[in-house]
Amino acid sequence: RGVVRIWACDHPDQRMKKEEPYYMLGGKVLDLAWNGESNRLAVVGEGQPPAKVIMWDSGNSVGDMSGHTKKVNAVAFRQSRPFRIATAGEDKMVRCWDLEYNRVIRDYHGHLSGVYSLSLHPTLDLLCTGGRDSVVRVWDIRTKANVHTLTGHNQTVVGLATQALEPQVISGSMDSTIRLWDLVAGRASAVLTNHKKAVRSLLVHPTEYTFCSASADNLKKWKCPEGKFLHNITGHNSIINALAINQDNVMVAGGDNGKLHLYDWKTGYNFQTPETVAQPGSLESERGIYCAAFDQSGSRLITGEADKTVKIWKEDPEATAETHPVNYEPPRERKRY
Repeated sequence: RGVVRIWACDHPDQRMKKEEPYYMLGGKVLDLAWNGESNRLAVVGEGQPPAKVIMWDSGNSVGDMSGHTKKVNAVAFRQSRPFRIATAGEDKMVRCWDLEYNRVIRDYHGHLSGVYSLSLHPTLDLLCTGGRDSVVRVWDIRTKANVHTLTGHNQTVVGLATQALEPQVISGSMDSTIRLWDLVAGRASAVLTNHKKAVRSLLVHPTEYTFCSASADNLKKWKCPEGKFLHNITGHNSIINALAINQDNVMVAGGDNGKLHLYDWKTGYNFQTPETVAQPGSLESERGIYCAAFDQSGSRLITGEADKTVKIWKEDPEATAETHPVNYEPPRERKRY
């Protein structure tokens, strides 16, 4: 069975302290999401059930979402009332759940293959999904209508992000391109081809008018709305599956090699790289990090990993400028903006 373990990086040498394990999914944890109050955590992935919601303070299960017939690849919480959870899976299904009664209230049919990415629009009643059929579908949450079918990618759409301002939908694909979509016209307003490898994750900054894309070659920061390239963020040498950022402009990138790269958003400086610890009994190669999310306070980071665990990281309360010095020097080759 899958195990959820609570971890704490509460020592200067970054040793892990293991606490009480919780049993949840029976396989890899592929995605997770907080609700608006950071007291409920939705976890999806492989195994039976493929999706579950737990209470953060007690670890008790609120409900098993067992409507999918194959693994669930993506999950999202709707932060405004009525509260809903959206899930997308390998069975081509996109489902909307009523958390109070723990049942499916809407199904969205249209994808021709597995669905790998999902994002809820922050201000409109729209749900965006991307899958192996190389398209991004925009759904009306209430009526289940397929508002737009955004075509242009040549391979699986594995990264999706939405925001209130233009471009309202951003997609990343295994074809190494990023597309910025005009929701009114239903077509791409820009195609970004700077990456040389698959773009597996996208992150919209919560306050700046910028976003970041993750690929095996490097991370890239872009300016909205035109998608102007700002600069690269380097320091990793693996496939990056997950991006997360908090209010203090600390960005986290999680990769297949089990390393968490912590960056300063403005400078791109990699100031810390803790490594996860594989669950006892699993292979060393099963340390991959598939998803990451900060809670509302920004002080706790949650990661879902290939060894079937969810790990929670917290800030080191004893860290000081003396114990963790920052020796940052701006790279000479970077352009000035």
